[in-house]
Amino acid sequence: MLTPKQERFVAEYLVDLNAAAAARRAGYAEKRADAMGHENLRKPEIAQAIAAAQAERAKRTQIDADWVLRRLAELASADLADIMQADGSLKPVPEWPEVWRKGLVAGVEVLEEFAGSGDARTQIGWTKKVKIADRLKALEMIGRHVTVGAFKDRIEHSGSVSLATALAALNDAAAGH
Repeated sequence: MLTPKQERFVAEYLVDLNAAAAARRAGYAEKRADAMGHENLRKPEIAQAIAAAQAERAKRTQIDADWVLRRLAELASADLADIMQADGSLKPVPEWPEVWRKGLVAGVEVLEEFAGSGDARTQIGWTKKVKIADRLKALEMIGRHVTVGAFKDRIEHSGSVSLATALAALNDAAAGH
């Protein structure tokens, strides 16, 4: 059973997944917020409450790991030609595929083009610059979630051989023993 402060911590942790900030917002002392946030995450009953709340949120929003991976795959594989006309100009935004309208385009800058100088300047066209979201980041995120292990931060080994034994064996092999 969680205390009211622990329940508040769970709710606050779900906001930004920052344990120290959640502890502060839940009313823990400012000086101890970092330590209390870390300590709370290690308590099994709080960890279970967080996991249950996250599962409920995923069910409620219908956003789960599969949804995230599908979305990342769409972002990573979207074709720039889908938003271009045959003459190289941009299609009107309503004609863009959904993936481009909902996150792949980080912004569009429209610049007027002029010819002449001073009062004799006349507009001759527009230049549109499309800023695309970081697709390499999408690929990296996919790589962290699928079993290819393309972007593992650490490698885990298991077995009964100690590091000292393994190093000694390598040294013996290198020395020709």
